[in-house]
Amino acid sequence: MQIIREPRVTVLARQQFVYPEHIRWESDSEVPGEVVAEFAGRLCYLSFGEDAGLEGGHKSIPGRTTNDAYLANILRTKHGSVLEHAVWTLLLEGISRSLTHELIRHRAGFGFSQLSQRYVDESNIAFVQPPEISGGTRAYEIWESACEQSLESYRSLLDEMTDQVGDDGPATMRKKRARQAARAVLPNCAETKIVVTGNARAWRHFMEMRGSASADVEIRTLATAVLGVLSAEAPHIFGDMHMVPHSDGTSTVETPHSKV
Repeated sequence: MQIIREPRVTVLARQQFVYPEHIRWESDSEVPGEVVAEFAGRLCYLSFGEDAGLEGGHKSIPGRTTNDAYLANILRTKHGSVLEHAVWTLLLEGISRSLTHELIRHRAGFGFSQLSQRYVDESNIAFVQPPEISGGTRAYEIWESACEQSLESYRSLLDEMTDQVGDDGPATMRKKRARQAARAVLPNCAETKIVVTGNARAWRHFMEMRGSASADVEIRTLATAVLGVLSAEAPHIFGDMHMVPHSDGTSTVETPHSKV
């Protein structure tokens, strides 16, 4: 039986910024998400610079010259709507079904595609060890035994349901009927995988909410892992968010600009 103790976060996709030919402006950032957020903000106030060559009789005004300074002001003034134009798609693995029950409650600004227990045979599924349960303890023994029993029950129930369904219907539907019944005995700590696409504002909100000291420890660990990835992707958007050591040995996420 495989036990997983840490989540894995992988960047699957990041956007591309295409400069409009009719506006003479260029950001000093090479990160598309940072550039599109800066452009969106500048468009609101036409602050591209005096020689932008805007059409329609509009005149541009001088503005902050660097992407870092511009987005720092966006975060400080909580002009969060411009961050919704910056988008990243992440693959999250090594997380439990219990975690994703909480994760998918973050509907605004997110899209989700999760592994299906109806279509995928979970006979060799891994289990995510709850952070509160330490190895080598009586609690761990109880948890490990429960996982082993649930896996054996799944396999037995899957065999029984496969025989019960028999040749009734197409092969894919027969497998789905058997697996959707057998999954009923799998616990919340069953490992799952999910693709999540979110804009920068949504990702910030997720990390602020789920990275707090009051959040479930597993999803807090995921929030800090996501921050590690996204702060490397776009430091001008996520660089103000910091991981702070917590008394339980994990970390929390703190930021001076809450709810941007």
